[in-house]
Amino acid sequence: MDAALLQWLARSAVDVAPGLLGARLASTTAEGTVGVRITEVEAYLGEHDPGSHAFRGQTNRNKAMFGPAGHIYVYFTYGMHHCVNIVCGHPGQATGVLIRAGEVVDGVPLAERRRPSARGALELARGPARLAQALGLTLADNGRAFVPGELELHLPPVPAPAAHVRSGPRVGVSGEGGSENYPWRFWLEGEKTVSPYRSAKPRRRSAD
Repeated sequence: MDAALLQWLARSAVDVAPGLLGARLASTTAEGTVGVRITEVEAYLGEHDPGSHAFRGQTNRNKAMFGPAGHIYVYFTYGMHHCVNIVCGHPGQATGVLIRAGEVVDGVPLAERRRPSARGALELARGPARLAQALGLTLADNGRAFVPGELELHLPPVPAPAAHVRSGPRVGVSGEGGSENYPWRFWLEGEKTVSPYRSAKPRRRSAD
């Protein structure tokens, strides 16, 4: 992995996340290459963040989050979806950026085969589970490092203008971590691939 990019990722996810907007994330398999231009992300700060999988410390599920930077953390949720995070910071910090949405810019036919239910190109990677599916990333890729020709991250030539970057509460995060006290979801204003905001669904109380 490029040393300059690794150094850039070795920071807090809150600092890294906005800079990933407009970056290209690409995955190459035997089927071919799919590349996505990132339009929406969420930052998570490990044990200091009540919305993070690492809030209560390291487990077998989240150990990839604990570093080093330059790897991905893939998790399985709701018994059907994979989601991809870019690990940031220094080893032991468990800070990372969830890649929530993007525009497929390379390998559109392959992404369409992987996402047959998508209603048009804008839906191919609109949402974290759709994005992971379009890229062909699963739990088997958890912990993988960025390697040229296999799994790649390329920052935009010019960072997204601050005037075009928006921030707000994270999607579907329950409790304090999903409140306005944690406005760590970042997206590019006006991008149609950005996923809709949904707050966490309140848990049903059991009957007495």
